[in-house]
Amino acid sequence: MEILQVAISSVISLAVLFLLAKLMGSKQVSQLNMFDYIIGISIGSIAAEMATEIESPSKPLTAMIVYGVIAAGVSFLSQRSSKARKIMSGKPFVLLDNGKIYRENMKKVRLDINEFLMQCRSQGYFDISQIQTAVMELNGRISILPTSTDKPLTPADMGLSPQQEKLTTAVITDGHINRENLKITGNNEVWLKKQLHEQGYGSAKEVFLAMCDSNNSLTVFGMN
Repeated sequence: MEILQVAISSVISLAVLFLLAKLMGSKQVSQLNMFDYIIGISIGSIAAEMATEIESPSKPLTAMIVYGVIAAGVSFLSQRSSKARKIMSGKPFVLLDNGKIYRENMKKVRLDINEFLMQCRSQGYFDISQIQTAVMELNGRISILPTSTDKPLTPADMGLSPQQEKLTTAVITDGHINRENLKITGNNEVWLKKQLHEQGYGSAKEVFLAMCDSNNSLTVFGMN
């Protein structure tokens, strides 16, 4: 009976955790600030405790709900008030600008020079003289503005106006035709089979992934 209770409590805690995550919004997953991080750890710990709490699972369940409501309330308040947003989320810090490194700001964000150089390299900047400005964002990531001479050349720089590209759509995944996506592209299975045949595939089962772009061009990746 205890094992069954633990199993039931685990399912309930997982369901509540999912609902709370939906309540707090996708920012909880993709852009954690300090407050979100603390709330996330706390709710996760309480959920684990609830899964094994046999005598009174309502206590950790109540705590989870309280944490979730507080997080949602703080998020709502931060959207409405710039002061609250600054207190809860903090503010960005300029780490480098116009050839000058701001050591005091690095101390404030607890970042040493080796970590800073590593993050620059991870974004493709092995020479920091190519960087005009580097900013530590609220989520702990560094945003980099390259110098004007080191920016990638764009069509606008050349006076060109290329046609706007659109998202490609997966019409086959793991050997199965996604009929809904295929319909979105304005095509049917007859067209798809013809395209596969032209590229040397007998059926969709031989295809791991097939992507259709806005020009009706099909890019196919085989199973093998």
